[in-house]
Amino acid sequence: MAFVNSLDGTKIAYEKNGSGKALILVDGALCYRGFGPMKRLSELLSPHFTVYTFDRRGRGESGNNLPFSIDREIEDLQSLIQGAGGEAMLFGTSSGGCLVLEAAARLKSQVGKLAIYEAPYNSDQGLVQQWKDYRNNLRISLEKAHNGDAVAFFMQLVGTPSDQVEGMKQMPMWPMLEKIAPTLEYDAAAMGEDRSIPTRMAARIISPALMINGTVLPFMHETAVTIAQAMPNAKQITLEGQSHDVNLDVLAPVLIEFFSS
Repeated sequence: MAFVNSLDGTKIAYEKNGSGKALILVDGALCYRGFGPMKRLSELLSPHFTVYTFDRRGRGESGNNLPFSIDREIEDLQSLIQGAGGEAMLFGTSSGGCLVLEAAARLKSQVGKLAIYEAPYNSDQGLVQQWKDYRNNLRISLEKAHNGDAVAFFMQLVGTPSDQVEGMKQMPMWPMLEKIAPTLEYDAAAMGEDRSIPTRMAARIISPALMINGTVLPFMHETAVTIAQAMPNAKQITLEGQSHDVNLDVLAPVLIEFFSS
């Protein structure tokens, strides 16, 4: 493990494995190097690339200087890219894909290529109030230091049944989730005020891009297609039978082909 200093002085913990072109993997909500899919994905990709996994600020062994804004996470990625030689490819999953999209739009040629799996934007106007209510409940819970409530609100948002949420509270991982619950606001910020598909931002991205979705959540297909169509140099593919929790053995060959071409 090593550290890189972000522009605001926050220390960002990372690891790198393999050799070849630099590829940075960006986690979604409540995940980091020690918890989530990226460690396994790094093992699958490192025979082909120099793969960077890192703890987004406020998670794992990274720092968390305040106040937060989405700009800070873009700066974190930029610091990792500079450490990797000034240019890197990016892959993000879920809300980490939203962060990758923001970074590619701002950092331009510093991002050689980008791929995203199911960035959970949704332009359905019927869901705007649900999203605003979630962000408000999240803010209030965290202001009161009710971190467990914040995690529960997130789990409910993504469709976890209430009885399963109650069961999770009894599991050893729950205190860890409570600890990093404040970063749920960071993921929400990356998804925007109304969670709508950011086609104008996507249109500014000049790097080759790949939008990937599964078939279990139909709105993810519409989102991936809409983003890809808005971008000047992007394509979209669907992985049949895959859920938001994608099988990494199915995903990895797709990423290897795209980033190697």
